[in-house]
Amino acid sequence: MPGMGAAATVVLLRDAPDGPEVLLLERPRRNGSFAGAWVFPGGKVDPQDYGPDLGTGGAAGERSLEAARRAGVRETREETGLVLDATGLVGLPCWIPPAEAPRRFHTWFFLAEAPEGPVVLNPGEHEAHAWLTPREALRRHGEGRMQLVPPTWVTLHGLLYAGSVHAVLAEARRRPPATFRSRMLEDSEAARIIAWSGDADYEPGGVASSGRNRLVMTRLPWVYERTP
Repeated sequence: MPGMGAAATVVLLRDAPDGPEVLLLERPRRNGSFAGAWVFPGGKVDPQDYGPDLGTGGAAGERSLEAARRAGVRETREETGLVLDATGLVGLPCWIPPAEAPRRFHTWFFLAEAPEGPVVLNPGEHEAHAWLTPREALRRHGEGRMQLVPPTWVTLHGLLYAGSVHAVLAEARRRPPATFRSRMLEDSEAARIIAWSGDADYEPGGVASSGRNRLVMTRLPWVYERTP
């Protein structure tokens, strides 16, 4: 997209007694992107991620998706020391931030089963890591003990009832990845409400609807409202 960078994020999963756990990394609290937030591994798609083998022909969207997969594998290795196979990454929704965001990236999200091995953080890029069930991560956020950004929060919310890594990956493979094009609702600056397609207030003047597809961030805990 013109004027918008591209990025990739990988949601690493492993089975645990209380259900699948995800790997979250704590960003440094100094100034910078997502300062102090707990995030999934990932980062910008670099020119080398396209590689000569992708060529210049074919569908641009398919080339961009494959480059994002490679970026996800590269960033995961650089940030955690864990080595993934790009073919094992399963697509999740893409995220496009609101127009008001100071830095805008079209971010592809992927699921992957975590390989065996210790997590080795890249010094200076992250301060800590944690394997948590989605429910525990959201509980900590709701108590003000863990900072999350909206795409991370909504992704964790979607994994609340996951039974196993295998089931999560199988379900994701059955669904074509959607795009969450975020919009801050008008007059909601104080309330801090982000909406997506399907919400009655997403497109002013659009077809009348009573549906909800929004994240209400007025206070903790945040509330995700989604109805037909």
